[in-house]
Parts: sequence; C-alpha cells; structure tokens
Amino acid sequence: MNDPQLTRLFPAEDQIPADYSIDPIHQREYLLNGEMRQWNGPVSEVYSPVCLPTADGTLQRKLVGSFPVTGPAEALEALEAAVAAYDNGRGEWPQMAVAARIECMESFVGKMLERKKLVVNLIMWEIGKNLADATKEFDRTIKYIYDTIDTLKTIDRNSSRFRIEEGIIGQIRRSPLGVVLAMGPFNYPLNETYTTLIPAILMGNTILFKTPKHGSLLHYPLLEAFRTSFPKGVVNSMYGRGADVIPPVMQSGKVNVLTLIGSSRVADQLQRQHPKLNRLRSIMSLDAKNAAIILPDADLDVAVSECLLGSLSFNGQRCTAIKIIWVHRSVADDFLRRFSAQVSKLKPGMPWDAGVQITPLPEPSKPDYLADCIRDAEANGAKIMNEGGGEVAESLFKPAVVYPVKEGMKLYREEQFGPIVPVVPFDDTEEFIDYLITDDHGMQASIFGTDTNAIAQLIDPLVNLVSRVNINAQCQRGPDTFPFTGRKDSAEGTLSVEDALRSFSIRSAVATKDTDANKEILNDIVGHHKSEFLSTNFIF
Repeated sequence: MNDPQLTRLFPAEDQIPADYSIDPIHQREYLLNGEMRQWNGPVSEVYSPVCLPTADGTLQRKLVGSFPVTGPAEALEALEAAVAAYDNGRGEWPQMAVAARIECMESFVGKMLERKKLVVNLIMWEIGKNLADATKEFDRTIKYIYDTIDTLKTIDRNSSRFRIEEGIIGQIRRSPLGVVLAMGPFNYPLNETYTTLIPAILMGNTILFKTPKHGSLLHYPLLEAFRTSFPKGVVNSMYGRGADVIPPVMQSGKVNVLTLIGSSRVADQLQRQHPKLNRLRSIMSLDAKNAAIILPDADLDVAVSECLLGSLSFNGQRCTAIKIIWVHRSVADDFLRRFSAQVSKLKPGMPWDAGVQITPLPEPSKPDYLADCIRDAEANGAKIMNEGGGEVAESLFKPAVVYPVKEGMKLYREEQFGPIVPVVPFDDTEEFIDYLITDDHGMQASIFGTDTNAIAQLIDPLVNLVSRVNINAQCQRGPDTFPFTGRKDSAEGTLSVEDALRSFSIRSAVATKDTDANKEILNDIVGHHKSEFLSTNFIF
C-alpha cells in the first residue's frame, strides 16, 4: 500500500515548474555511418520514475518519449560501418594526427554544451536524479573531456621524440585497438558512458555505442553533435534489447574492445560469445558491495556524515556507494542513533524540488525488491532502525537502516543498489577482513577511526582485497585523475583520465639500426611529414 505522505509528493501536471516540464520526445532516427538513419519499426516507450496522479487517485509514471527498438540486422549494419571506418587501421580516423582528432573532439564539446539544458532535464526525467546532481553530472563530463584532451596532449608530447638505445633508433607512440563496443549504465548514463566513449574515440578507435535501458533518450540530443564532429562511421548508435542486438555483434569476432559498466553476470555472458578471446580487450566497471568499518575510537560525527553521503547519495544507486556498514559493538548503539536520525531527515521529493535528497527510483521492479530484502532481514532477526524506513509510494522509497544484519540475509551479500543501509555489529576486525576475503566483490572500502595503529593494521590487508581504501571518507570515484578499478568481480581494466587513454590503445614502435643510411631515411620521412606516426610535431 502506498504511503499517503509520499503519495502527496507526486505533482499534478500543472504543478511541474515550467523550466523542468518536458514534452514527450519520440525518437525516430539513430546515428549510423555518418547519417541520421530514419526508423519506422517498433519503439520502446520511456516512462519516468516521476508519477502523476490520475483521475481515480492512483499514480502513473509519466511518458517521457520513445526510442527505436532495432534488431540484429541493424546491429550488424552498425558493426560493419565501424569496421569499415577503422579499415584495419587504415581508415581516416585511425590515420588522423592526434592534433586533428583533438580539434574534432573540441568541436563536439562546443555542440554538446548547446544541449545542456535538455540533457539535464532528461537525466532528471529518465532516471530521477535530482537537479543538482544531474547538472553536476553534465558539468563533470565536460570537465572530464577537457582533462582527457590535456592528458592526451601530454602523452603525445612525451612520445614526439626518437630514442637511441643499444644501437637501435626508435619512436614509440600509442596506436588504436580497433572497433569498440561501448555499453554504459543507467545510474550515470552520461558521465560514466563518456568516461569510456571519449578516450576510446580520441585514441583513434571506432565506436558501437549501445545506450542503456534507462537513460537512453538523453543521448538523442547529442547524436547530431557526434555526426557533425567526426568522420562517418566513427560513432554509431545501437538501440534495441541487449539480448537481441549484442550477441550477433560479439559472435562476429570483429569487436576488438568491450567496455561495459554493469553486472559481472552480463560481462561473463558477453565475453564468452566472442570467438577469439585473445583478441578481445575488456574494460569494465562491474558489481560492488563496498563496505565501511567504524572502529571503537572513530569520530562518530565524521562517520555519520560520510556514511550518509556514501550510502544514500542518488538513492544509493552508485557502484561506489557504501553498501554495508560494519560498526564496533561498543559504539553501535550511539552510531545507529545518530545515523538513523540523519537518514530520517533526508528530504524525499521530485528531482527539481529544492534540497531534495531522495528521488523516485527508475527501475519499476526496484521497490518490490527492496521491500523483499527488508522482509528477509526481519524474518532473520533484524529491524528497521529509522523512523519511516522502508515506506513506499510507487517509485518513491524512503531509506531504511537495517540492523543487525548477518550472514544468511540477502542484505549481507547481495548488492542492493538502492536506499537500504545494512549495518553489521562486530567485535574483532578479523571479522571484517574475513568478510572482504569471502566477498565476490573488491572495489573499495572505508575505514573510520583515529588510532593510527588500528588504521594501519587494516590498510595493509585491505589494499590487497580492494582497489581503493578511504580513510575517514566515503567511497567514491573522484578525482578522475585517480585510478578507478576493482578486484575479483568488481572490474576489469583501469579507468581514470590517463588510464583510460592507455586502456583504449597500445604502445607501438618503429625502429631501425643506428646507421647513416637509416638516419637519412628517418630524417626524410620526418622532415617532409610523410608519416603521421613518425613525427616530432609538438602539440601546444
């Protein structure tokens, strides 16, 4: 049954502020081989997590628009366009000088900025992200692109010289890998998609871009920017059900790089479909069950503040969210009292409401799953610790602090990816370490404490179990210059501004013996700009 107070937060159509109101966008074209291809086939309707009251008093998700549902034939056509544009490394884009590729990307950014308002609105309407976070996602993506361009310039400058070692003259540069299949997530549909898409393009690869199930329409306003900024076939969009369009593409063996931000189960299935795994590079950010540990001497004000942000920003729907908190039994009651009070103060509402912190969930089945997790925990002895925790109205779900969570409950091992915070009491830090050892995930962990000896004794084992240890701070991805990866089932490959550029390329060398004749050959090639690879051009 819907909670009456939450139900009242959903607006009538005429109560939606004009700046954030949106007319349905019915996409009937997609980007293929440098042209916007018209689509007259089946479509998928997009319904917002924002619900509107109906005449009979029920709530119904608002229609945001629709997009094409293409099939295997269109997917293979997009693949062939990317393959032709790459042309075994002889295509216009992989052969283009780095400086020229950067100019194309800078042109794209300018056009992207022109569509900011619409894209931000679509982020709010499609996935329910609040206005501040939706705006931040767009702005952070722009900054990421500029940072990537600057880093690429530095990498290229460092390689704009010849090396002479052991009688061999050589030049070492980075070369593209080929065709990239890029699949982004719904929770950061713009930013996390572009953290793989942008470096892959800049390094000279050609792209098959599969939009996420939730957060697909927001990419539509940017397709024209891609079309007019890059040569034909460099970026090709793919639509339709993943189970229909991805297998034939992978089974072709023509994909050189698979980049996925999603589940490890899907990643395993996709990789197995490729007939030549040794030719496939995978760059993935996958599941995570990031854990925080609160030591007996922790500053509880800091722990509460950071755990609140870490576990419930964007409804806890982040791969870097704190998904489970371990608290020492001696401070458990105090922590729970303070933490639960702060959780109950989080403001639920619509994405555009001022100061709203809890927004509607994009996945229609998510509220039922979360409620099932709570029922399972309660059946095994746990309780909801905060006032109103677990109350629901259609897509709005009030955060729940659940304690004491233990082995055997869903919340102990499953990644809930939503606004539930499981809390586990412990007596010995070995219990926490054993949990991480036996966990299938290994992305990040957070340590809260003030005793340097105790913190140090946790750091050393934890850095070999997860890929980032945060001290008195929430788990997070940023800054984008830091490596972003994971162990076990949490990731494959490393992402950050510089790491991503390296991940989507390979070091290639041209070498010759140090003789007068060979020096003359190199000088002639370089002096007359006969090769893009052999060059001492310096990008400013």
